[in-house]
Amino acid sequence: MTQEHRSTSRGWSAARKGVWSRLRFTSLRLRLVVVFALVALTAAVSASGIAYWLNREAVLTRAQDAVLRGFEQEMQNRAGTLPEHPTQDELQHTAGQMANSSQRFTVLLVAENPEGRTVYGSSGGLNGFSLRDVPVSLREAVTEQQKITASNKYPYRLYWQRIVDGDTPYLVAGTRLIGGGPTGYMLKSLEPEAKDLNSLAWSLGIATGLALIGSALLAQALATTVLKPVQRLGTAARRLGEGKLDTRLRVSGTDELADLSRTFNKAAEALEKRVADMAERDEASRRFVADMSHELRTPLTAITAVTEVLEEELEFEGGGIDPMIEPAVRLVISETRRLNDLVENLMEVTRFDAGTARLVLDDVDVADQITACIDARAWLDAVELDAERGIHARIDPRRLDVILANLIGNALKHGGSPVRVAVRECAKGVDGAEGAEGHEGPDTVVIEVRDHGPGIPEEVLPHVFDRFYKASASRPRSEGSGLGLSIALENAHIHGGEITAANSPEGGAVFTLRLPRDVSAETERDTEAEDVREDRESSSGKTGGARSEGAEEGAR
Repeated sequence: MTQEHRSTSRGWSAARKGVWSRLRFTSLRLRLVVVFALVALTAAVSASGIAYWLNREAVLTRAQDAVLRGFEQEMQNRAGTLPEHPTQDELQHTAGQMANSSQRFTVLLVAENPEGRTVYGSSGGLNGFSLRDVPVSLREAVTEQQKITASNKYPYRLYWQRIVDGDTPYLVAGTRLIGGGPTGYMLKSLEPEAKDLNSLAWSLGIATGLALIGSALLAQALATTVLKPVQRLGTAARRLGEGKLDTRLRVSGTDELADLSRTFNKAAEALEKRVADMAERDEASRRFVADMSHELRTPLTAITAVTEVLEEELEFEGGGIDPMIEPAVRLVISETRRLNDLVENLMEVTRFDAGTARLVLDDVDVADQITACIDARAWLDAVELDAERGIHARIDPRRLDVILANLIGNALKHGGSPVRVAVRECAKGVDGAEGAEGHEGPDTVVIEVRDHGPGIPEEVLPHVFDRFYKASASRPRSEGSGLGLSIALENAHIHGGEITAANSPEGGAVFTLRLPRDVSAETERDTEAEDVREDRESSSGKTGGARSEGAEEGAR
């Protein structure tokens, strides 16, 4: 298959998908129109069929009865005057007279002449109506003598049959004179009646088509009337799903759709109130945490200064700390540091929740940044670094240090040594498409932190980045605050990156950090989005009084 043919196939496929999507989009409307059309078509075809059948029988019966009465009268009045054994000329003359009647049929008379030979007389001449044109079954019935009974007083009767010669229908009839005489046959064309019936069929067909078109138009109008409120409801539901909780529907009428609109408005109002209450509680919780953190920093500063003095006394040989209280002093120092870290983490989380966290970008060498993070925490002996120098990125160095400290510290605390940190990059033009894991793209820095511990239980993996999550309910208290991985993930998100956790097939847990090499564009988009959000909030504050009416109008 050539490239042109493949393009054509894709075009047809896209066109079919487009048509199918439009049909699915209007499937309810299409079903209503089809149902109305089928009902109308069935009713129109049934009515037309019954009308055609009744009119056909009436037309044919009326024409047939008139012709048969005329033929019977002509047989009695004309053929009855012939002698018992007429000559051919007499038969020919009588047949001509019979054919000149008001019904204008063709007549064939059959009799025996005085010499005992069968003679024929036809109104159409020698090449006209002959005995061969009469069905055999009709001839046998005409010449068969009936038994005389109380209900049958005559030995011979009049018989008729409809035949078709080519495209023209005919009526053939025959009878025999009682008491001796010729046998007569009649041929009458039913073409005028057939044309009338064809005209009737065309009229009924046109009427059926008009009824079908009318039903389709009526179905379209009814579908529009019925589906318009449904479409409004769908639009309002989409607006509600987009977060526009002030969306309401204009209610008119007392039917089921009006009840549905009222129910939707009540649900939207309850949802708006519930979300507003939750937002207020959430804002109050954030303010409480922020205020608590700020309030704790003042006493913590004094406590930290005291614990530093106590720590210096512990390290000084021959200090004045009583050996009996030395364990208590060390516990106070440890818990003070833990409380200080918890307060700092809470303040950081509060900034993320409030949307006030901002990036301070700088061009850094990723390998140097990781080395500095490890060296500052004295982890050089426990961490293996696999990173080439020269991989530069424009990111926030402080936040990258927080991410690395949390990931490496978590691996050292809960995993097994040695902890290996590897860095790779995906440069533009090398991996322009999404990577196998679905996150790498052009200009992406990937940092993997792997330990050699038992790994993370499968039921824990989905929750490792949750705040205050503890893998074991029996150990709710640990050295960490339970916020480290959550803060690391938030710092990755603010860079436009991602952190994933998995278990290595070779054993141990693997945390993978993916960051763009240049976060400037992401920062600009965040700034623009924040400005737009603030403008919308200020606008909504100014126009809050007209909310309900505007929302209803938008829903329409």
